[in-house]
Amino acid sequence: MGIVHNVEIVWNELMDAFTSGTGDRVYYLDRFTGEIFFVPATLEDEDFWRSIKLGCIYAFGSLGLQILVGVVAALLLNESFVGRGFIRALALFPYMMPTIVVVILMRWIFNDSYGVARYIIESTGLMARAPVFFEPDNVMLTMILASTWTFFPFVVISVLARLQTIDLELYAAAKVDGAGVLRRFWHVTLPQIRSVLFVVVLLRFMFMFTKFDLIWLFAGAGGLGYFVRTLPIYTYVKSFGELQVGFGAALSVIMFAMLSAFAFVYFRTFRRDEHA
Repeated sequence: MGIVHNVEIVWNELMDAFTSGTGDRVYYLDRFTGEIFFVPATLEDEDFWRSIKLGCIYAFGSLGLQILVGVVAALLLNESFVGRGFIRALALFPYMMPTIVVVILMRWIFNDSYGVARYIIESTGLMARAPVFFEPDNVMLTMILASTWTFFPFVVISVLARLQTIDLELYAAAKVDGAGVLRRFWHVTLPQIRSVLFVVVLLRFMFMFTKFDLIWLFAGAGGLGYFVRTLPIYTYVKSFGELQVGFGAALSVIMFAMLSAFAFVYFRTFRRDEHA
């Protein structure tokens, strides 16, 4: 009976979302508090825009580092050297780790008392005193670094697969023309992996913008969590923390519309490349 009741509540919320309205204003009736939330009114919420801003900082920051580290690693792993197979397998290790293990590992690495990051920074003389990673000013950077280490293997797999299909004669011709390493990368490698990079950027941005588990396990909802409260976290807090189900439903529909737009661009790009 409990499951049926919950399904009925969700169904009624969806019906309210898509079949009810005042003029062109879609609204959500919170069945627990009796409050009505309009989508335009939701857009006027300052915390909503703050969550969008933090989500973009987190997504673009981690995405940029993932692309940089992933492409460099893929280029290195595409070369021939002893133990290449083992290094390739090792590079995929972070992506296969459970999220909770990643969180525990990163909390140890970035610990301000006995963390590995603090030891490396201070022992190498980069800084006289390592920063406190888990504080309001640095927690976003810490999240971005942890996410980069966890998800850069996705970029490595995608780019490396494309690198292995590039005709070696293109590089030979570039060498004959006197092109150095950088020019060969810019004029041969980059054009060949451009379409793959576009798809990777699109997918990784979608994944990072909607990332919930890593952020939640790192920082939670309160305290430090407030400084990394992205849209998925904010939606969860509103729906299950503050029990504003109608508000949370409005946020969910807005997030669904945003992801649908990204999915539309992705499938259009995929179909175009398929017919090319």
